Amino acid sequence: MDEILSATVDSRNGIVLDPRTKLFMLITITTLMFSTSNDGIMNIVKPILSLIPFALILSEHKFKTAGKYAVLYAVCFVLERLALNVWSGMISFLILAATSIMTRFAPGIMTGAYLISSTSVSEFISAMERMHVTEKIIIPLSVIFRFFPTIKEEYQAIRDAMKMRNIRFGGKNPFLMIEYRLIPLMVSVIKIGDELSAAALTRGLGAPIRRTNVCEIGFHVQDFIAIVVCFACFILFFLHQYIVF
Repeated sequence: MDEILSATVDSRNGIVLDPRTKLFMLITITTLMFSTSNDGIMNIVKPILSLIPFALILSEHKFKTAGKYAVLYAVCFVLERLALNVWSGMISFLILAATSIMTRFAPGIMTGAYLISSTSVSEFISAMERMHVTEKIIIPLSVIFRFFPTIKEEYQAIRDAMKMRNIRFGGKNPFLMIEYRLIPLMVSVIKIGDELSAAALTRGLGAPIRRTNVCEIGFHVQDFIAIVVCFACFILFFLHQYIVF
């Protein structure tokens, strides 16, 4: 058993965080990034929060994804500041609307993607049980937690099959992409939802006896550092709301 647990921990890439820490980081980033304040100390807090998913994804050696996110956020951030302080008129309003959506949504989306990709279902369920969350919430969340990665794998398989038949943008039959890619994906989504629900019940999530997990979770130094950073951002946000600085 110890060999299995150690192998599981050693096989992880990047910064190893407890699932509860990841959830708290996700809540912090999505809450504060959606705040309407863009002046004072929030001009420092928001860029710091936007760097958190970049550092986490970079630690997993996903350099391409981290680079795309960094470039996208940097461009949108600069355009947003220019639209607020320099430009004016309808063009400024349209640029501000588009870039504001990206600067608010992108960090939360990337943090959620990191949470799903770096956390197994067993770790997630174990963390929820330690927080004494009811099974009425754990079971749907565990199904959703595995739903999106499965859809991604299914879409990649459909995409590869269609490429072999030369059905793609720029191919001989580009309009068949909707029929041969999206419709099979929609059918697969329905089947995958039913299969994941059955798998959750098979794993004993609805059983009256408490189930065990072959995983090891807990707080470490990196978890405390991440929690302190999140609390500090919340404190600065509330101080900015009531004591303008």
